[in-house]
Amino acid sequence: MNREELLQKLEEKIRFIYGSDYKPEYLEQIEALFEKWEGQDWTEAEKPSEETVYLITYGDSIYEDGKPTLETLHGFLKEKAKRIISDVHLLPMFPYTSDDGFSVTDYREINPKLGDWSEIEGMSKDFRLMFDFVANHISQSSDWFQGYLQEDPKYKEYFVPHDPEFDASQVVRPRTSPLFHEYEGKNGTKTAWTTFSKDQVDVNVAYFPVLVDLTDILLMYAHRGGTSIRLDAIGFLWKESGTSCIHLPQTHAIIQMWNLILEYFKPNTQIITETNVPHKENISYFGDGEKEANMVYQFSLPPLVLHALTTHNGKTLTEWAKTIGKVSDKATYFNFLASHDGIGMRPTEGILSEDEKQMLVDKVQENGGKVSYKSNPDGTQSVYELNINYADALVNKDEDVSEEQQIQKTLAAHSILLSVIGVPAIYYHSLFGSRNDYEGLEASGINRRINREKLEVTQLKEELETSPRRAQIFNRMSEMIQVRKKEKAFSPYAEQEVLDLGEEVFALKRTGEGDSVYFVVNLASQETTVDAGVRGTDLLSGETVDGNLKLGPYEFVWIKE
Repeated sequence: MNREELLQKLEEKIRFIYGSDYKPEYLEQIEALFEKWEGQDWTEAEKPSEETVYLITYGDSIYEDGKPTLETLHGFLKEKAKRIISDVHLLPMFPYTSDDGFSVTDYREINPKLGDWSEIEGMSKDFRLMFDFVANHISQSSDWFQGYLQEDPKYKEYFVPHDPEFDASQVVRPRTSPLFHEYEGKNGTKTAWTTFSKDQVDVNVAYFPVLVDLTDILLMYAHRGGTSIRLDAIGFLWKESGTSCIHLPQTHAIIQMWNLILEYFKPNTQIITETNVPHKENISYFGDGEKEANMVYQFSLPPLVLHALTTHNGKTLTEWAKTIGKVSDKATYFNFLASHDGIGMRPTEGILSEDEKQMLVDKVQENGGKVSYKSNPDGTQSVYELNINYADALVNKDEDVSEEQQIQKTLAAHSILLSVIGVPAIYYHSLFGSRNDYEGLEASGINRRINREKLEVTQLKEELETSPRRAQIFNRMSEMIQVRKKEKAFSPYAEQEVLDLGEEVFALKRTGEGDSVYFVVNLASQETTVDAGVRGTDLLSGETVDGNLKLGPYEFVWIKE
């Protein structure tokens, strides 16, 4: 697509977004932005493949006293994980004031504790990088919001003040905090829309210069090494009176606009939407499968895998998986089990019953975890997420009594992650075999800190050698990934067929470029036998399979015909 064609398509998008408020100078501002970035050197990104595996981590998750943490993280990953990790998702690496990075004060600078842009450039030479773009909101301490409070003309309309004429009665909330907060301004009290907290103030993209600023930041991230851009909480971006103010058509159009721009400047850059909502709403960000998100977070996977391995029954997981298929040759799923946040429960709506959800809540609390809630439009509260280390969430205390069985169960969960259609993303605590961080939870009083412990690099290296738990999980997961990377059937865009081999197992057939791999995992804590109906070789053990499979507790196979 040439520049003229692109500008024509962007004009269509901007006219749709702003409707009767559209002004001809809007396109002129986009053209000026293009002139700024067209003079820079750009290189095409690499399209995801079966070799793509993301690691989810903070820039300071692995640290060494006296060194920028990004330098330490880079060195550690280069030494220990270069053969298995292709992409590193760096959770917000910018200066911030709260929420462990998700209340950014300056989108364009690196948090000095982590290092600077030179560390990012260095890491990008060994790994593809995923940057976190917290586009929906910014810190109350940011220059943008301080300018708003001080009546700076530039920032006068950068935020959304309370308006008694605006009907917010249907607004979907992910938190129990007030929707609007008050702040002391230059000329008295000012108000602003706050989806998440008082310190995280929503920006006003209905004011076009805000969208221009955000687009400029997006291009800067792509130019400075971001081959994937995660759009945090993007569903809340556009506000409109009398609506839910989530997933509005204007939000979708903005993502489509950004897709067009990135494809022009840096083809194959992955736009990844993060919307912790029911499954049908979540996958709406694929659009037509070609022109919106390149990947969508597969939020239903973590709770459904937990449910299947807790109940030893794969019926619900299997039926849900039958609705998941190839999106297109440009779009696929961003699969994960654990992350810096909790296990989202909204994505189970319409899939798990209330009793089944409550069973998971009770189990997580029994296993030392916490529960976070959200406010509903009718004034009630409901479970939003389960805060716990995923490996600890998996344990059934009355039957998973040995560490060996707990480790095998963790690997079984990740065998599903590595087998389903899409790109796998592994949280650093999962890869390194961590447990609940009660010290961090108690010291902070923040539920999510139970799974955000920072690891000292020398101690971690030692424990990966000497701790049976850390060593077994890391080494065996590494072996699984190395096997997976060789198989075209595990391409993010390869076909997937869900197999019905009995409720005690979960099974798939993946097919790509003429090769097929059959995946079967025993969900039970007891041995089971199934008729796989396939002859071939188990890629993990090298053993020959001839129809019948005898699987030990939580054992899994990848059978290639």
